[in-house]
Amino acid sequence: MQIPDPQLLAQIKERDAHAFQQFFERYREQIHHHVRCIVRDEVGTDDVVQEVFLRVWNRAGQWSGRGSAAGWLFRIATHLSLTHLRTVRRRREQRLEMLSETVERETHQVPEWMIEAASERPDAQVEWADQQRWLRRQVRELSEDKREVFRLIYDAQVEVRDAAARLGIPEGTVKSRLHHGRRQLSRAWQAIDNPEEHQ
Repeated sequence: MQIPDPQLLAQIKERDAHAFQQFFERYREQIHHHVRCIVRDEVGTDDVVQEVFLRVWNRAGQWSGRGSAAGWLFRIATHLSLTHLRTVRRRREQRLEMLSETVERETHQVPEWMIEAASERPDAQVEWADQQRWLRRQVRELSEDKREVFRLIYDAQVEVRDAAARLGIPEGTVKSRLHHGRRQLSRAWQAIDNPEEHQ
């Protein structure tokens, strides 16, 4: 009998490695696919997925018990994917700035540990809340067909095949709408950091 997600998270909170392994195996492929559609880079995807499950291991106790555990997990994955995109953007801009200036590299190089620690800074909770509000707005701006698929898959936690049955469309169409919806969110997020490219 499959152990329910809430019970697994309770056990993970108590540092139960076996429960963590079960939770990881249950959601690994779904999270990888979700992150890959946003990050669009295999190496970056692997890094983000690793960080997602590291968060689960270290912060299982932060799940409030409201809503589904899977929904909580996907929100973490989305947050870290968007943070990854922003970090990559900043690193690229820093490299361009260093190439264009005639100063010593060490003078302007931002230490790697400072970049990686960005998600742990004191205002991380504020940034998280801002991102969630932004995501809700962006999802509302999706076309009705994509918005309905997002609602079923991520809010109602319906399987793809069940969503297809409810909507009366092929499973491939559900997957396509999810894919294009996530790509749209990814482009909108990147446009925040570099709006001139999207004018």
